[in-house]
Amino acid sequence: MKKFYPCLEIDLRKIGNNAKVINKLCSEENINIVGVSKVFLARKPIVKEFLDAGIKIMGDSRISNLKKLIGFSCEKMLLRIPMESDIEEVVLYSDYSLNSEIDTIISIDKASEKLGKIHKIILMIDLGDLREGIMENEVLNVVDKIINLKNIKLSGIGTNLTCYGGVIPDKENLGRLIEIKKSIDDKYKTKLPIISGGNSSSLYMVVDKTIPKGINQLRIGEGIVLGRETSYGNIIPGCFNDAFKLKGEIIEIKEKPSSPKGHLGIDAFGNKPVFKDKGIMKRAILAVGRQDILINGLKPDDNYLEIIGASSDHLILDVTKCKNVYKVGDILSFNLSYGALLAAMTSPYVKKYYEKR
Repeated sequence: MKKFYPCLEIDLRKIGNNAKVINKLCSEENINIVGVSKVFLARKPIVKEFLDAGIKIMGDSRISNLKKLIGFSCEKMLLRIPMESDIEEVVLYSDYSLNSEIDTIISIDKASEKLGKIHKIILMIDLGDLREGIMENEVLNVVDKIINLKNIKLSGIGTNLTCYGGVIPDKENLGRLIEIKKSIDDKYKTKLPIISGGNSSSLYMVVDKTIPKGINQLRIGEGIVLGRETSYGNIIPGCFNDAFKLKGEIIEIKEKPSSPKGHLGIDAFGNKPVFKDKGIMKRAILAVGRQDILINGLKPDDNYLEIIGASSDHLILDVTKCKNVYKVGDILSFNLSYGALLAAMTSPYVKKYYEKR
């Protein structure tokens, strides 16, 4: 099969392996996984690997991706706090949503009544990361307003950690989440079924078997697609970290000075570049750029190759020390960080090829 570049080669076998390994680890701790599909835009071949591994709920931040899940036998969760302008679609295309604004929850209740549905919500609580969530001292006041809504089912509470403030989940902050759930159950004589204890940053405690008992749901995306927990960046035992490979084609090879000549201004992205003069270097240009990828999230498979910069459409590399003698038309391969994968999967200019090696 002829391939077009730049492209992502996606190894479905490795993704499926990672999903099975992590689902088993979580099941041993009585934790259910919400498979997060946003980094791969809910593309069906990858969703299928998640579901084949036994994952029952898929989550995404964007309703347009949740619509792609129609036809799959799974429940769907909206992960980004709903917008008022999207309320009816929230009810139509998700079974659950994460919420922190009482006015939005009331709007969801009204839309659910209109559509003849019961919508399940996870009430998000801010435990210090300072992204979404109500403050801990406001929880019972908010639950007071939710508990009697007829078309809303309060299914649990949750939190988000690491994504914005970098706060690492631990026994102390997740322990507070468990205590908050207990206070709700005690006051309202209920048993909330879900304590959603964060994302892939909580996986290190699953691996170590130190996650507090009572946390029974995690929302996992990066852990599966890149095979690592995100608090410390460690590979999860038994998982692959190279299920996605970025491939780019060399369009120029030249020996050139390492520092530009002339008066330097700002580049195309508003930055004033700084160059270190290393003398003449052998440089390669790849036909991929900042419109497609996050440059500092790429790691070349060739350890002797160095990324030195990029414009919108060109990735510039120092290949002076490379053992391989590269030429125009050669294909270079890169591992990706989560941010680089997100950009490449989103770019319409990066082709996607699925393999099951």
